[in-house]
Amino acid sequence: MKATGKVPHEGGIRFSTNSQEYQLLLSWISKGCLPDPPGGPTLTNLEVTPANKILIDPADRVQISAIAHFSDGSKRDATHLAAFEFTAVDVARITSKGEVIRDNTGEVVLLVRYLGQVAPVRIVFLPTRPIPDQQSIPVTNEIDRLVLAQLKELRLKMADLAPDNIFLRRAYLDALGMIPTVADTREFLADTDPRKREKLIDRLLARPEFAEYWAQKWSDLLRNEEKALDRKGVGVFYGWIAAQLAQDRPLNEFARDILAATGSTYANPPANFWRAIREPTQRAESVAQVFLGIRIGCARCHNHPFDRWKIDEYYGFASLFSRIDYRVFENGRKDNLDKHEFVGEQIVFQNRDGEVINPRTKMPAKPVFLGSKVPDFGADDDRLSALANWVAAPNNPFFALAQVNRIWLHLMGRGLVDPNDDFRLTNPPANPELLDYLAKDFAAGGFRLKRMVRTIMTSRTYQLASTLHDQSVMGDDLHLSHARVLPLEAEQLLDALSQVMDVPVQFAGYPLGLRANQIPAPPQSGRRGFNGMGERFLKVFGKPDRLLTCECERSDDQGLLHAFQLITGELLNAMIHDPNNRVGKLLASGKTDVEILDEFYLSALCRRPTDLESKKILALLSTAKDRRNSWEDVLWAVVNSKEFLLRR
Repeated sequence: MKATGKVPHEGGIRFSTNSQEYQLLLSWISKGCLPDPPGGPTLTNLEVTPANKILIDPADRVQISAIAHFSDGSKRDATHLAAFEFTAVDVARITSKGEVIRDNTGEVVLLVRYLGQVAPVRIVFLPTRPIPDQQSIPVTNEIDRLVLAQLKELRLKMADLAPDNIFLRRAYLDALGMIPTVADTREFLADTDPRKREKLIDRLLARPEFAEYWAQKWSDLLRNEEKALDRKGVGVFYGWIAAQLAQDRPLNEFARDILAATGSTYANPPANFWRAIREPTQRAESVAQVFLGIRIGCARCHNHPFDRWKIDEYYGFASLFSRIDYRVFENGRKDNLDKHEFVGEQIVFQNRDGEVINPRTKMPAKPVFLGSKVPDFGADDDRLSALANWVAAPNNPFFALAQVNRIWLHLMGRGLVDPNDDFRLTNPPANPELLDYLAKDFAAGGFRLKRMVRTIMTSRTYQLASTLHDQSVMGDDLHLSHARVLPLEAEQLLDALSQVMDVPVQFAGYPLGLRANQIPAPPQSGRRGFNGMGERFLKVFGKPDRLLTCECERSDDQGLLHAFQLITGELLNAMIHDPNNRVGKLLASGKTDVEILDEFYLSALCRRPTDLESKKILALLSTAKDRRNSWEDVLWAVVNSKEFLLRR
């Protein structure tokens, strides 16, 4: 009665009394709501056509067909019974008969659901515009070929290459988490070698800062924080991660070492991963998200509504972690208020028993690997080692995809699948062919991080300018026609300010001179020792507390606190007024205003000032009553510019 509008219903009228849906339900109810007979045919495949469709104006509609295939070999047209849902609500609408009609130009994914199966359909509505001429665009590697193929299909133009100064700054920030020195900038800008960008990338990958910076990224994911691990545990874990990346250890072996780690959290640093995650279901969700790119949390209470994972599979995967236990020799924390805070060495080991109970069956869940054949475990088998070997296997269906997508996110500003750790049929990649190529190339190359970073950074796609050819073109944030403009990460910004000002930042408990990207994990907010200006600056600008196994914990949302830090913040003002900073040293050296201005711009922006900038700034300085104060104003203005605060 609700569905036919006979009684008030917020969902509105769903079908009429003369519809097939009404007759099916009426017949079923009148016969006593009998269950399906046992052994009946089940749905094996939902075939939806077309899977992809690009329509050029004036074309404005496409018919979707959903054919259901059953286990007895039969099939039927399920278009009129399928549920349709768009990922964007303002691009198109769909009729009850499966006809998609354009409302606006743009790209949308239609999710077609029937009897528990979901199939995505990518539909693009384009305005009339010419196919771009790509004949003159040089292709560096397969990445460029696949990107250009999609841009041609979508009739999007590729941007020009970024100027040398922008590429230089971008490459340093993405590879090392820092900006180049004045000497490095002068050398690169003066170099006339046509292969200088490629050579620069090779030099950056060989520097120790590369491992330190990317170890921070992995520390964020692996929850390397002091509350659960203590100061020593954080230090040894970060040091171990950085050492693996410096050696360019294959990431699948890196993952195997972490997942199979047991023993002392001090003597065997990767065991700290289990120290921070102390519940089987939490471990299951964290491992799936970090190493496989799968969010299985929805299946904890019910079958996943938008993915393949069932509640039985969730608890079967969680059972792999049910026997992890800890021996705490001594907890040296200051108080007993927080039972999850530990100070002191722990031993991670596996018990001989302990199971996860499946709430649906009320029975112990049988261990399973996600999407794979159920392993045959004996009563005393090492479940962690078996899991680690499965994740690290070259033919694992998830690991390579998840890791190359994460690397792409960190270099390009957005994963090909976004969110980057949410792989599912209903969240398709922006460029499926490119993601598939990267995953296969990553596996073929031995799962090595540096090789994949080099492949991406040497591509023309990575080196594009952020300027658009056509501001009105849709899809530019998805299809790699230009570089994304990104705010600097908290650590990058603080280290850049410190380098430009030539003033080191003191972090509590660490020697003066360490950069923010070299600190294993600054103390968390509200804890003793979290009183320094550097720590507060990092917190304001979104450095994560590392309480989640997700890049989403890092925030780059801008607000008033950020503005106050950069306009009147105590840290920035202390740096500017420091008598021994870059301003003081340059003035004491006897350099002219022209030379000092050149130094400032090269240090902060990797370029020299334009003629107009020089004219206006030098005119201001010529009338200054206090030369030092005027130069402090200039430096403040430079580091508050968008050009400094953004990675372009």
